[in-house]
Amino acid sequence: MIKRQTMVLLSACLAPFAMLHPDLSLAVAANTEMRVTISADRFNNLGVTLGKLEPVAQIPMLTAPAKVVVPPAHEYLVSASQSGLITQLNASIGDLVRKGDVLAELNSPDLLSMQRLYLKAENELQLGSLSNQRDKKLFEEGVIAERRWQETHSQYNAFASEANEHRQLLEIAGMSAAEINRLKSTHRLNSKLQVRSPISGSVLERMGVAGSRVDMLAPLYRIADLSELWLEINIPQERAAQIKIGDKVVPENTDPFAEKISAKISQLSQNVNLENQTVLARAIIDGKHPSIRPGQRINIQIMQATATPAFKVPNAAIAQNEGKSYLFIRTPDGFRVTPIAIIGKQNEESVIGGELSGDEDIAVKGAVALKANWLGLGSGE
Repeated sequence: MIKRQTMVLLSACLAPFAMLHPDLSLAVAANTEMRVTISADRFNNLGVTLGKLEPVAQIPMLTAPAKVVVPPAHEYLVSASQSGLITQLNASIGDLVRKGDVLAELNSPDLLSMQRLYLKAENELQLGSLSNQRDKKLFEEGVIAERRWQETHSQYNAFASEANEHRQLLEIAGMSAAEINRLKSTHRLNSKLQVRSPISGSVLERMGVAGSRVDMLAPLYRIADLSELWLEINIPQERAAQIKIGDKVVPENTDPFAEKISAKISQLSQNVNLENQTVLARAIIDGKHPSIRPGQRINIQIMQATATPAFKVPNAAIAQNEGKSYLFIRTPDGFRVTPIAIIGKQNEESVIGGELSGDEDIAVKGAVALKANWLGLGSGE
């Protein structure tokens, strides 16, 4: 091969000077080896396809596993406020419920006792109110001393506090204001206790079974508002220092036809997991995505804004030689072999940096043939 023979003769001629001037030897070698000269006909035969560099503002930092979770403020465990027998369950897993919807009904003897105590307190309050009004009038007319009216008024306040306490206990037990007012006016006790949804959301879990007896505070349902979801990411401790608040998170190897999602790092844990030596990072998913569900595990990539120019190129455009990476940039007489640094990888593409302006035409296909010509592995030109 003519090119390879010329290089051998040139190296032999430069050998005496290389010992005295190594920098001169390297410069000459760089000028002769970092180019591929190809004629127009040869270019067409090699099947080389040209393309442009694609500027990017985000570079992939690392890939890590993540789990989709519900924020604590959006999740609620619905429990039985009183012990009793479950007579009806109205919601199943996956159902959408609104705040105030009746999820279950219980037959609770304890509720009867609470209603009875409330009615007793209301009766005492009513009698105390009459005594308070009577003594106030007598005091204003000068019939009784002020101390007598103060004692009556103090007793009335005690009755009011006790009635208010029993009313709030009924509200905590699950009775609505309308139901309590009905009880107050009719004095009819009712052992049926309705368990209502405290929030609007989706039923994630059902723990109760109709016909079973449950104790006070026994869990019945787990409900979550899925308008906001988080990603919990396990980051190797040696890479945690590279991650910053605000870094973008995207799923790895996302189906091109699937819904695209993104998230941002909102918090980094200050401790390391003893079992797997990872640091927990939390990312908030932007918007609602029906394809993302609580409990789902996905692999993600953490992207970070780059301060230096970076470009995305197909992996097929990159040539490897002696552990270094190169691009073939089009010149009038062929290609210039330009060293690059691979910053990250995304599926079939790589993010690179180097002495590039972004306007260059590069070989996106046929880099293997160009590499063979560059290293003198192909046929002579």
